[in-house]
Amino acid sequence: MGNICRSPMAEGAFAKALQSAGLDTQILIDSAGTHDYHVGDAPDLRAQRTALSHGYDISALRGRQVQDSDFERFDYILAMDSQNLHNLTRRANVRHHHKIRLLLSFSRRFPNLDVPDPYYGGQQGFDQTLDMVEDAAQGLLKAILEQRRAQPG
Repeated sequence: MGNICRSPMAEGAFAKALQSAGLDTQILIDSAGTHDYHVGDAPDLRAQRTALSHGYDISALRGRQVQDSDFERFDYILAMDSQNLHNLTRRANVRHHHKIRLLLSFSRRFPNLDVPDPYYGGQQGFDQTLDMVEDAAQGLLKAILEQRRAQPG
């Protein structure tokens, strides 16, 4: 929603997965919120600390709101929960609906669940969120690698 907790943590987790696979210079990733609550703000300090405890620094990220051009620019538009999924689908032109999915549709351990928003809770919520998005990041990377292997040339 505001792009200061779940989405930056997911961006950090996926960036780390791409770097480990040697694909960090080949795939563009970015996170954005469906609302303009925190445009320009750094990720929540609790999200930053939690991500850093897992080896990645998200402190340089800044909140931004989804733009119409994102639906053209990106191959995947991944929502953290059903409400954001609905907002994205409603906003996008129908020709882009195939790109819009729940992030956890790529998860082995939490398939098709909503990632709960940890903003109003304690550290346990941030730990749970990171666990969920890291699992989904691995699944997304696997899907991209399989898609690349299946493409001719």
